[in-house]
Amino acid sequence: MDYDVIVVGGGAAGLMAACTAAERGKRVLLLEKMDQAGRKLRITGKGRCNLTNTNPLRDTLPHIGSSTAGTTKKPGQTGGVWLRNAYGRFFAPELMEWFERRGVELTVERGNRVYPASGKALDIFLALINELEGNPNVTIRKNVTVKSVETFEGQATAVILERGERIACRHIILATGGLSYPTTGSTGAGYRICRELGHTIVEPVPSLVALKCQEKIPEELVGFQLKNVQLTVCGKAFFGEMTFANDGLAGPIVLSASRMASCTLHSGETLTASLDLKPALTPEQLDRRLLSDIDANGTRIFNDALRLWLPAELIPLALPQLHIEYYKRLHQITGEERRRLRDWLKGVRFTITGTHDWNEAVVTQGGVSLAEVNPKTMESRLVSGLYIVGELLDLDADTGGYNLQIAFSTGHAAAEAV
Repeated sequence: MDYDVIVVGGGAAGLMAACTAAERGKRVLLLEKMDQAGRKLRITGKGRCNLTNTNPLRDTLPHIGSSTAGTTKKPGQTGGVWLRNAYGRFFAPELMEWFERRGVELTVERGNRVYPASGKALDIFLALINELEGNPNVTIRKNVTVKSVETFEGQATAVILERGERIACRHIILATGGLSYPTTGSTGAGYRICRELGHTIVEPVPSLVALKCQEKIPEELVGFQLKNVQLTVCGKAFFGEMTFANDGLAGPIVLSASRMASCTLHSGETLTASLDLKPALTPEQLDRRLLSDIDANGTRIFNDALRLWLPAELIPLALPQLHIEYYKRLHQITGEERRRLRDWLKGVRFTITGTHDWNEAVVTQGGVSLAEVNPKTMESRLVSGLYIVGELLDLDADTGGYNLQIAFSTGHAAAEAV
């Protein structure tokens, strides 16, 4: 059978690309290396699938990053600008309508995050795969690994499978994913294919991932959650919830902070993170509160009185760093010691030495340079008929549904172009 388009990879971007092309009457071949498509999609959002965010476009774009946005190659420039055209045609409202037309009820939760009302990522996957399996123009082949893309005079002509089979087609959508969660099939093979075709690959690093720190985390703190705190990394502050891991920091604001830190950490450098335990208070307001509490509890020993300002689990972390004798009565605390306590509460310092590995990273930072891909069509500027979508691109975003929207929108744009 001849095909109008071959889609390589059955993740979010690949499934949406295949659905869109088939809906427009194209003969589609979907190649998936695993025994089942959509493995990563089915576990995303802790199995709940935060598929998009209802923030308006202007508020969404700053959440998306790239090392090579547009053709400017300015590190850190928002990748949202590069996506503006694709988002203008298929954004959160269109995506939500797509799933609702196929019987998936959706709900909007805190932070404008959109989930299936059932709380099951499986419903999102089934809507996509059922669309394909019910279309006679679609062929799905599983347990198939693409080794390379064949070209002739700058035009894509075929895919070559690992076992030597050649499948001819002049439109090929690469949607093989990045390197995060490799057990789901994301092994970075697409980067190798694109590099062999002449594309520049921005070195991939784990993103939205826990951070390792030099300081020893007390055993009592491992798994403990802090709410309404502020973590500052690389000059940017993140407010919300975090937890402690046995080797560092984890939780929502840490994952977001990792986007700022990962490239630096993976170049061998270390960073300092500052944790504000009392972000609602200015240093002056906190100082006045400490004075008031000390006056009212002057006979309590310092070790016990710390629970006036800290959860008990944080005390083993605080005492060695404050250098205040734990058996001192509060009325014996000097002004310098009180200011030391104040400054610690407003800025607990951690030396960040690295990130957790690909098995825990939510997304990949880095990938195919955006300067080499047409933002309207996702077509390679180096190889005609080759389209590059999803996590393969040098695009990544904060948590909140932004990364899946990138996958769906780029997959949709490529299929529209085909």
